[in-house]
Amino acid sequence: MKNKTMYAVLGVLSLLGPMSGYDIKKFCDKSISYFWNENFGHLYPVLSRLESSGLIARDSPDEAVRRKSYHITDKGAAVLRAWLAEPVEYQPERSELLLKLSFGNRMELEDILAMLEEAKVRNELKYKQLDQIHSYYMGSDDAKKKPQYPFWLAALRYGITSLEASLKWVDETKIFLMDYHKNQ
Repeated sequence: MKNKTMYAVLGVLSLLGPMSGYDIKKFCDKSISYFWNENFGHLYPVLSRLESSGLIARDSPDEAVRRKSYHITDKGAAVLRAWLAEPVEYQPERSELLLKLSFGNRMELEDILAMLEEAKVRNELKYKQLDQIHSYYMGSDDAKKKPQYPFWLAALRYGITSLEASLKWVDETKIFLMDYHKNQ
């Protein structure tokens, strides 16, 4: 399986133009973190590899510049277009909650219920954040003029409906586990 961080970086630079690593990370945190997460420790080595391979270039060759700004090159744009045309690779979801829950027979019911409640609170917060972003996009004439608008909305709707399903699942699972425990 390929490392997809390079494509995330190329995509961000192709949409938004020149940015520093810090700005790329902040954009990811504010816009795509509900389905794609990047960390600084991984991002900067990728920027270096992309620059070495000629897929991105610095706007200023001055090494003393604190925040280096990068732009995508023609070669980088071609690599991004080629990747976008490839079939999507299956990537299994990693969930510590589900991993722990699969060993739930080794836990106390109270601990399981607390773990589920923490997940619910966290997902309610994410849901509110995505709902606010969705409301902004739906009401923003500027956003509607951008060519990526319908695609941003599609990704947002995926995040929102996934969180709705997760919240419903938490409530149902808590009831099921309490009933199961009561009948044992």
